[in-house]
Amino acid sequence: MVPHWERGAKEQGYIIDGNKKIPVAICALGMSVATPANGVTADIIEVKSLEELATLGEKIIKGKIVFFNRPFDQRFIQTLRAYGAAGDQRFGGPAAAAKYGAVGAIVRSLTESNDDFPHTGATDYADGVPKIPAAAISTKAADKLSALLKMRKLPQVKFYFKQNCRQLPDAPSFNVVGEMKGTENPNQFITFGGHLDSWDLAEGAHDDGTGVVQSVEALRILKTLGYRPKNSIRAVFFINEENGEKGGLKYAELAAQNKEIHLAAIESDLGGFTPRGFTFDGLSSAQLKKINKNWKALFEPYYADRLEAGGSGSDIEPLRKYYANAALIGFMPDPQRYFDVHHTANDVFENVNKRELELGAAAIASLVYLIDAHGL
Repeated sequence: MVPHWERGAKEQGYIIDGNKKIPVAICALGMSVATPANGVTADIIEVKSLEELATLGEKIIKGKIVFFNRPFDQRFIQTLRAYGAAGDQRFGGPAAAAKYGAVGAIVRSLTESNDDFPHTGATDYADGVPKIPAAAISTKAADKLSALLKMRKLPQVKFYFKQNCRQLPDAPSFNVVGEMKGTENPNQFITFGGHLDSWDLAEGAHDDGTGVVQSVEALRILKTLGYRPKNSIRAVFFINEENGEKGGLKYAELAAQNKEIHLAAIESDLGGFTPRGFTFDGLSSAQLKKINKNWKALFEPYYADRLEAGGSGSDIEPLRKYYANAALIGFMPDPQRYFDVHHTANDVFENVNKRELELGAAAIASLVYLIDAHGL
């Protein structure tokens, strides 16, 4: 059973600058509640962090719309780190603003791009505080709003937005699994996968259609080559990564119930861009050093030879509860373009490069083969 949230009719938003209305690009954050039927109009308070919000408190925040406007930190080479550093304002900002009496929240889109494509994504409401409507605003619109707030004095600048989302009862959904049985250890598994669900603004091509396609392609490559794995290898397309992670949780639960032994799991959920390597969670420094000694040279000709410690992926992380010794591995493509399209109307099939996608699938198939044939 997974959460069932619907966006509804397209959102509306504009800046009210005196008598002038300036339309801006917004979209409701995932799991947000709707505004009243006539929308919300209020003074707007700009903050750069949850800490700044707390210093203002209820006296200043109550009755207003909070505008979270912390941009990506461009100093991070790994854009996922910039996403993590800015993400708390989307995940927890609306709930924090509600605690101080805000009537709505607007969050700068989580991207380094300067464009008019708002980025959706889940927000989390807190127990014991009202649920207020929350929307993402495009980076161009956020800059325009911030500039106006600096030039004008309240109450000259207000903000209006209207959204029509709703939360329905949980609904049934399914993971999809394909596997090749192991010839020596059929109850030992090497899993690799991506997630089937995506946000509704587009097709979810990079998040995570590419991860799903790479996984089925890795399985197809090994089958086409006539490879007969020692251990069972399994491609898994997880459901509900975006707003609940129920697919990953259920997969791990069933694996434990079925007394399966999971040796390793690989996740592809950072887009279908040029492969750069893999990050390993759950291995000792000695194991990782040995992997680099034995395998780095094999990946070097394909520029996919970064084999380093790091996170894996939210769909396979639940396996850690049941398999303390399993290697959880994240496929690491070049990160520079992922957050241009992440959770936006731009995440479409046309923005996937076929050659990059194939290189990623081949890298995953190669790592699965090495783990199966030689172990970790």
